Amino acid sequence: MTWRFIGVGKPSLPFARDGLAEYLRRLGRYARAEFLPVRAGGGAEAETGRLLKASEGAYRIALDERGENWGSVKLAGRVADLEMDGSVKAVAVLIGGADGHGAALRDAADLVLSFGRLTMQHELALVVAAEQIYRVYTIRRGEPYHRG
Repeated sequence: MTWRFIGVGKPSLPFARDGLAEYLRRLGRYARAEFLPVRAGGGAEAETGRLLKASEGAYRIALDERGENWGSVKLAGRVADLEMDGSVKAVAVLIGGADGHGAALRDAADLVLSFGRLTMQHELALVVAAEQIYRVYTIRRGEPYHRG
């Protein structure tokens, strides 16, 4: 399965660039993973259109503060289900820009997840998302990275 982390704009913060690169590298041991930026600007509605276009054909996971609040183990179970299903070849993790996601994107997503009720800077959310998917694979393989 291919993981596409699709976010609005390229990370400009050095820690975000480094963190994303690190977790994509780690995740690469288990699955194909890539970051695809879409152009920022025009507000949430315009960015939603670009995110939807970039994620066509993929199982869409939107990160949004209004989404479901799952734990890592539950997410690992969903990923296992997707892999067993066989019809899902790519998963797109969608991270909005400063204005968040538009309603059309939330409606088009297969799953809307939240990291909690706190609003998170989008570059940081991108790093956290990549870390969580790496964690999913370590959970599924019984590796000691996850201690929960």
